[in-house]
Amino acid sequence: MDYNTELGRGGEQLAVDWLTGKGYTILHRNWRYRQFEIDIVALKNEMPHFVEVKYRSSQQYGYPEAGVQGKKKSAIFRAVNEFMFRHPAYRDFRVDILSIYEKKKGDAEYFFIEDVYL
Repeated sequence: MDYNTELGRGGEQLAVDWLTGKGYTILHRNWRYRQFEIDIVALKNEMPHFVEVKYRSSQQYGYPEAGVQGKKKSAIFRAVNEFMFRHPAYRDFRVDILSIYEKKKGDAEYFFIEDVYL
């Protein structure tokens, strides 16, 4: 496994731990539709939340949440549409971004952007 993949998985585990601590139930990790992916599908108050996780261990390239733009937004939207089509019991949903900046191991800052408009 390469370094970036391992780093990403560590970031997603931090996200899962943070979300469950906030009362979310994790339904899926890395849910895929064709080439599109949703990092985390979680449930809170009977509503699915599609969480895009952005993790960085340095601010060399700016804040993690800045990485969600353009084609990435379009890809998230397509995956969300497919998920909702396959799960018609859900009437509404939220798309959220969880930005994690981990300065050093065990010292992370979380910035949760709820109900993002794509």
